[in-house]
Amino acid sequence: MTVLYYTLGVVIFVVAILVSIALHELGHMVWAKRFGGKVTQFFVGFGNTVWSKKIGETEYGIKAIPLGGFVKIVGMLPPEKDSVEETVVDEHGNQSIRIRQSNTGMFTQLISDARAAEWELVQPEDHDRLFYRMAWWKKVIVMAAGPTVNILIAFFIFAGLFATYGNIGDQRSEPVVAGVQPCIVPFEESGRQCTPADPTSPAADAGLEEGDRIVAFNGTEINGDWDKLSELIRSNADNAAVITVVRDGKRTDLETETVVSDRPTSLSDQSLTAVGFLGVEPNAYIATGGVFYTLDQMGTMTVQTAQALTTLPAKVWDVGQAIVGLEKRDPEGPMSLVGGGRIAGETAAHEEFPVKEKAVMLLMLIAGFNFFIGMFNFVPLLPLDGGHIAGALWEGLRRGIAKLRRKPDPGYVDVARLLPIAYVVAGAFLVMSLVLIVGDLVVPISIT
Repeated sequence: MTVLYYTLGVVIFVVAILVSIALHELGHMVWAKRFGGKVTQFFVGFGNTVWSKKIGETEYGIKAIPLGGFVKIVGMLPPEKDSVEETVVDEHGNQSIRIRQSNTGMFTQLISDARAAEWELVQPEDHDRLFYRMAWWKKVIVMAAGPTVNILIAFFIFAGLFATYGNIGDQRSEPVVAGVQPCIVPFEESGRQCTPADPTSPAADAGLEEGDRIVAFNGTEINGDWDKLSELIRSNADNAAVITVVRDGKRTDLETETVVSDRPTSLSDQSLTAVGFLGVEPNAYIATGGVFYTLDQMGTMTVQTAQALTTLPAKVWDVGQAIVGLEKRDPEGPMSLVGGGRIAGETAAHEEFPVKEKAVMLLMLIAGFNFFIGMFNFVPLLPLDGGHIAGALWEGLRRGIAKLRRKPDPGYVDVARLLPIAYVVAGAFLVMSLVLIVGDLVVPISIT
């Protein structure tokens, strides 16, 4: 059954991501067609075509490698300003437009070839349907629609989970006693049973009981803030402590003395520090919230993702180091869709996770990947959607400034001139993707 559940988890994840990719491309296509653009292809995947069907002027299909997708919007690249358009008729009488221009040099030839390939699809009647001729704001909407779909998918999944189950990434504690440690056990020996040699903990000495709500410490009101209480206890060293609790609806003062014990400096710093110790475990819970809570959490995710993207090359390099055995794989580092599939499989097959928790974790994983895909595609570099958005915004700015200054219209932004950079960026992304895929196969991140 474990293998069956593992396979089921992988299949659910892969299908969900493929559907997300299809919806991403659908976002581009719907708005391109709404603005009068011509879309000739809509494909999920890359490589050889597995299946396709032409409906109207658009060919829909699936390709063999399910690692992305694309839509072909005619006229993405404008012709060179000094180029000449020629109408070409083939042996079947079909007409197309050919761009004739003179080019020298490797980069100019590369750009020229890309323009020529683009314009092979252009028919004479398509002149007013070309993408580059759209208003700049329409270009922004068309290119932003794809990644926005991914972010909306993430939002609806997150919002549904946060409002019902809660946010497993937002674990909180409240000053309600969930457990009292009967004795003082050194942190290095945490988990063992008390022995006659172990001194009684201050919490047990004070008579604290499970369910007590601590409302004040040495006269300082807590106001439901466990972090504040924790800081007061840690800074109290081995001094007297008056703990005010609410038990059975009554406010009661309990007296004891905290002791000095070596405990972790913080959640992120596990080095030991001598601090005041009481010996009480707070009640932990998962935060819940509605739309505004979800927006706030996704705002935090946006900052974290932006920071992660700036360090992505370095983190991929670390994965490469892990592949050859020079260092351990960072469990918090980046992973590919292959790694996501493995995590999904392990989650579904894990015997200790109830079905409800498995479903929540799978949905969180799918939402997380969608959010990253959306954010990644907004990076203002070609060939990503963000590169085209940046070009369209620059076009709008140039034209707006020219209009204010009563200068001639500067015309369309020629994104084709950035193709050499786009190829370098695409090559870098391909290398990083391959490294992550190999890493997820050789030194995978695991939940166990």
